[in-house]
Amino acid sequence: MLLILLVWINSLTWMVTSLEQDTSGYVVYCPCMGRFGNQADQFLGALAFAKTLNRTLILPPWVEYRPAYRTSVQVPFDTYFKVASLREYHRVITMETFMKHLAPTVWPPEERFSFCPVARSHSPKTNDCNAKYGNPFGPFWDTFGIDFVKSEIFGPLPYDGQGIHLKKKWDERFPPEKFPVLSFTAPPSSFPVQKIHVGLQKYVKWSNEYEQKAKDFIKTTIVERPYIGIHLRNGIDFKRACDHISDAPRMFASAQCLGYSGEKGKLTKDICFPSDDIVIRNVKKEVKRIKAKVVFVASDNRYLIKEFSAAMKKVKFVKQPSDASPHLDLALLGKADHFIGNCISTFSAFVKRERDANNLSTSFFAFEPKKHDEL
Repeated sequence: MLLILLVWINSLTWMVTSLEQDTSGYVVYCPCMGRFGNQADQFLGALAFAKTLNRTLILPPWVEYRPAYRTSVQVPFDTYFKVASLREYHRVITMETFMKHLAPTVWPPEERFSFCPVARSHSPKTNDCNAKYGNPFGPFWDTFGIDFVKSEIFGPLPYDGQGIHLKKKWDERFPPEKFPVLSFTAPPSSFPVQKIHVGLQKYVKWSNEYEQKAKDFIKTTIVERPYIGIHLRNGIDFKRACDHISDAPRMFASAQCLGYSGEKGKLTKDICFPSDDIVIRNVKKEVKRIKAKVVFVASDNRYLIKEFSAAMKKVKFVKQPSDASPHLDLALLGKADHFIGNCISTFSAFVKRERDANNLSTSFFAFEPKKHDEL
């Protein structure tokens, strides 16, 4: 009873203090680049940026693209992830809470400026961020009834880096008392995620709802352990992207297996888009190694369940229904006894970062780490 009371008191204390204005200011941005994997990559950098500036990060909703909708759909951040765990690293508040309780006084409509490094080229005006042009930009801000009265071109100010020097530069040009909210047209962070920010994944924890969904699926469908989780990226869009690896040797999330300087290997077509034979061979190897009884398959296109079952008759292969949540796929892949991912995919990268934070093993299709010569 005492523990429950203490938790309630702490929760109430946070609610009161979080709804007071942060005089150090706020950072908010539109996660307007790519789908979930890309957004999650850049979120970590944006979180680090807000901490460096000592401003509260306003957690934007996740931007999703659904077949039945003409424009993007904005899903509240805390639908998938716990807000409280992020506060172990830095001050955060959901965009819904900020707009409802603080924006009317902290960020009134006549003081809403958009921030961008350079003017967007399609703007009819000079030095204009044109923050609401296109999808998802317009629908994102419209979800909260936000219009901008002015643009601030912050280039050449950087947003990557750490320490007091970066904060000093931003504070000198955009002091919190004059610019309480830095509202960016795109994430104030690099893509893919910088090496120094990868470890921040440990603060990104699944919401109670998704944690329970994953446990229920394991109990009712996977049933037996150990189980392997695999992510297949075999859609036509990815195949086309992989046709250009010669022009982009560090494509997308490839640093997660090749290293940030390419020190662990070289990107190949098989690593980017492995054949069905390679996939089956790699799965068979890991099944034998850990004596897996079940393999959970997540895919953006073909699941290869029939092919897997023919090659490994004593192993059960399972997947979610095709219209099920990709976020539940992520949660299930993160809990597997071993995970095999696609080296290039940011979706796979999210899983690897989570597993690294929990000391769980990961390998990649068609990839063997380069072995260094012993001295």
